[in-house]
Amino acid sequence: MFLSNLVRFLRQWRAYDASLRELSRLGDRELADIGISRSDIARIAWENAEKAA
Repeated sequence: MFLSNLVRFLRQWRAYDASLRELSRLGDRELADIGISRSDIARIAWENAEKAA
């Protein structure tokens, strides 16, 4: 049980990190075009990671 939870968390973290890096590369104008602000990046990246795992 512990090992499966750890593996799940690591997968979520990798997805979070990938989303965070990708969104952080976008400019403010591009972020505004998709309807998010720079302060929302971490939250959106984590929500995406939870869905992916």
